[in-house]
Amino acid sequence: MQRRAALSAIAVLLAAAAPLAANAQSGAWPTRQPIRLVAVFPPGGSVDQVARILGPQLSQQLGQTVIVENKGGASGSIGTAAVAGAAPDGYTFAVVFDTHGVNPSLIPNLPYDTRKDLAPVVLVGTSPMVLATFTGSEYKTFGDVVAAAKAKKNVSYGTIGSGSLGHLAMALLGKHGGMEMTHVPYKGGGPLMTDAVAGHVPLSIGSVFVTKPHIDSKRLRPLAVTTRKRSPELPDVPTVAESGYPGFDAPAWWAVLAPAKTPPEIVRRMNEELNKALKVPDIAHKLAGQGINVIGGTPETARAFIDKQIETWAVVVKENNIKAD
Repeated sequence: MQRRAALSAIAVLLAAAAPLAANAQSGAWPTRQPIRLVAVFPPGGSVDQVARILGPQLSQQLGQTVIVENKGGASGSIGTAAVAGAAPDGYTFAVVFDTHGVNPSLIPNLPYDTRKDLAPVVLVGTSPMVLATFTGSEYKTFGDVVAAAKAKKNVSYGTIGSGSLGHLAMALLGKHGGMEMTHVPYKGGGPLMTDAVAGHVPLSIGSVFVTKPHIDSKRLRPLAVTTRKRSPELPDVPTVAESGYPGFDAPAWWAVLAPAKTPPEIVRRMNEELNKALKVPDIAHKLAGQGINVIGGTPETARAFIDKQIETWAVVVKENNIKAD
């Protein structure tokens, strides 16, 4: 009886001590070690750029080194899995792209549960994707593309890969608009743009970040953007929604996530620091230069947005039997 009572007393003490240990850990954050921002795509792309824009500013605010580590592959799922499995101590975060909302329905046996194993910290921002064509193309407007696709004139479009948000957006548009279009997947934005400006693929759909330099150089003609509102970077380009498809909205987006069991106090503090960083004029200007409309807000806002993306694109993947590369 005495032994059982002693064990019970120890269990009570341990239970009482656990929150104290967590609070001590939270209170010491981020003094213990450098913070890793894992960019879940290779160097050079928009995810890498977002991480490298935010890193130095966070380092300055927190008084701690912030290291950007690229861990690409499998539409961002390899880097995300590494963060999901990292110690939940506030020293490892993921910078993810819109593929994060598609991967649960696209990749069989994903090595983590997107909702349960990761805690959204902040929605950095969104960006339209741009449907564009080479300047010598027969398509002068988005209406020309619609007419050709409805007439089954073998309209084809290129994206950065099978299962990419551009692919899903065009599949959604085709399904609900009664259009037949052929998908041509590429291995990323670079190869896609090379063929798009040369006219080897008649249409391309990619982020403002990928497409705008070629619009500025007059090698591509923008036809429409995929967000409900026009892009500040391309104010003269109509939206798909205002071109006969009300409510159509398919934004590219970027977010910061933490391992799920990261103490809520650390998630909240990191959220506050990220929101502070996003309001710095130089940071906002650099993100705008990537075509990103800064959003920010609470972790709850980020979770609601990501959950909606997961639900929306799961339906499109299933209805169109879309497979990953």
